[in-house]
Amino acid sequence: MKALTFQRYGKTPDIALAEVPRPTLQPDEMLVQVHAASVNPIDNMIPTGIFKAVVRLQLPATLGSDLAGVVTEVGSGVTRFKPGDAVFANIFDLGKGAIAEFAVVPESAAAAKPANLDFVQAASIPMVGLTSWQALRERAQLRAGQKVFIPAGSGGIGTFAIQLAKLLGAKVGTTTSTGNVELVRSLGADEVVDYKKQAFETVLRDYDAVLGTVRGDALEQAVGILKPGGTLVSLVGPLDAAFARARHLNFMLTFVFSMMSRSIRRLASRRQVAYSFLFARPDGEQLAQIGALLEQQHIRPVIDKVFPFEKAPEALAYLATGRAKGKVVVQMR
Repeated sequence: MKALTFQRYGKTPDIALAEVPRPTLQPDEMLVQVHAASVNPIDNMIPTGIFKAVVRLQLPATLGSDLAGVVTEVGSGVTRFKPGDAVFANIFDLGKGAIAEFAVVPESAAAAKPANLDFVQAASIPMVGLTSWQALRERAQLRAGQKVFIPAGSGGIGTFAIQLAKLLGAKVGTTTSTGNVELVRSLGADEVVDYKKQAFETVLRDYDAVLGTVRGDALEQAVGILKPGGTLVSLVGPLDAAFARARHLNFMLTFVFSMMSRSIRRLASRRQVAYSFLFARPDGEQLAQIGALLEQQHIRPVIDKVFPFEKAPEALAYLATGRAKGKVVVQMR
């Protein structure tokens, strides 16, 4: 079967479609014929080797973690799905890849595809949906009446997280470019800062939570808009010691991550706010709850562009430009 693979870590990872063996199943796994798979920023980061110490892959490795498709085979221990079922899933950090003709999906990572979504729409959801859910509901414990800052509101995470935060009853602030102001407002954003005209830290005040989606100085600047007792959940690093301990990494990596995050943690501490780094985890039960919100049309997918399977490398390149409004999807069938 064909899959989008990379051969090595570094500046020349050799990303291309390649023939790979059709995977075999463990008892708790399903083989899914992939109809569509979306790409996420992490897919461009992994081949660089930046996460090599924590995301372990056997090279050559298949890229991608979001998929929607049809179950073709199930392991002996699978009870919730059968061949012919339409599913969607995130398989990030499970040693498997999604941008392929077939993918292995643990039963625990899958949910029934929302009936009102096609495969392309469904494939756009899992990573951004689970990340937003785990960051806002679990980590920040966002409540009605609170204020959350979600920068880059027109991006993949932003377009979903804004909608989820509004469902939770929060007031949402975001940043975007001039051309995307109406898009983020249509998703529910209350305070919109055009970053080409203003710096968000000069406009926004007294926020309860920040979802860190932009690298660089933006994280430190975001600390300044938080109330004492607020929460900064970063999706872009720096990694911290709590993340290392949760993944049972060795002492050396725990120390390294602690040093990497020391500056932002000190700044957060002075402001009396909490900092943490989040890697979203696959979770079929949460994905089913997200699917229900999609079926009830409380949240809608936002898709920028769909690439055919043979142009999957171009999908990654397009995502890397940072211009996508919503998600970028690769369509196999």
